[in-house]
Amino acid sequence: MSAEGLRERLRNKKDIVVAEGYVFEFERRGYLRAGCFVPEVVLNHPELVQSLYEEFVHAGSDVVLAFTYYGHREKLKVIGREQQVKELNLKALKLAKEVAVKTGTLMAGNICNTTVFQKGNDTAIEAARAMFKEQIEWAVESGADYIVAETFSDYAEAELALQCIKLYGNGLPAVVSFIAHGTDTTADGLTFPEACKRLEEAGADVVGLNCGRGPKTMMPLIKEIRKVCKGPICMLPVPYRTTPDQPTMQSLMEPETGKQAFPFDLPAFACSRTQIAQFAREAKEAGVQYIGLCCGNASHYIRVVAEEYGRRPPASEFSPNMSEHFIFGDKAHVKEYHATTLLPNM
Repeated sequence: MSAEGLRERLRNKKDIVVAEGYVFEFERRGYLRAGCFVPEVVLNHPELVQSLYEEFVHAGSDVVLAFTYYGHREKLKVIGREQQVKELNLKALKLAKEVAVKTGTLMAGNICNTTVFQKGNDTAIEAARAMFKEQIEWAVESGADYIVAETFSDYAEAELALQCIKLYGNGLPAVVSFIAHGTDTTADGLTFPEACKRLEEAGADVVGLNCGRGPKTMMPLIKEIRKVCKGPICMLPVPYRTTPDQPTMQSLMEPETGKQAFPFDLPAFACSRTQIAQFAREAKEAGVQYIGLCCGNASHYIRVVAEEYGRRPPASEFSPNMSEHFIFGDKAHVKEYHATTLLPNM
């Protein structure tokens, strides 16, 4: 894929499968802390980051997304490691580029919500601009094929991120996406179709939504975005069973305790593989060209998405085949003793 860049692939009406979700995966494994969600695993255990890059490609991702989400100056300040912001970014980007070259995939740099941006506050805007600038320049320096700018609540911050990619990104393509919280508008009052349309008109190569909402509650917005945007759109939900009453992973309530599930008890709301397959099929039918999963993603999920988009990645060699099961399989594999003694009790 690396011989054909993002713009060329999109122009040729090809789909892009993208694995995200590094933050939650490393939190589950015990290598970063829920709360600050800073990717310090890049500094502490770079070999594990490289391994997950490779694992996601093996499962079907067309892109190695450098793990620099929340790797900006403001977040590193929270954990007292701001002086290592450049080291973290360059290491994550270098590892991502090495895996991309080895596997023939694209490598994307990653910027995100800064947590300091405030519309109308010049000091906050300049702080956000400075963070975008340095991360974009590091991505260019490291050979990124394009830049992902994601998880923006405000249209104004997403617009600023796109402007910075245009200014400092050396012509690299830009994928820009919003997070939809409990309402169907940005924090600064635009509908998501209107916000995405404006970004597209401002020069973003791909626009859409990521994070926050699960497939069921993100899909209606995506279909509205598809109606107004002329170019490629992206959809990267979280793999959790959100509902109209609880439309985001942050709003999900654990029924046994009545407490917020985010982030510790979200596994109780995880989508099944069948549900992820249904989501991918519906997204493809809706015209989503840039598809993936965000926080909560894992390799078995992205393999399902890739397969529904017509791929057969290396991991598909080991896709489930229950016909070989000694109880539930076909006649060639079922043992009569187990079928007659165990199956009736299951």
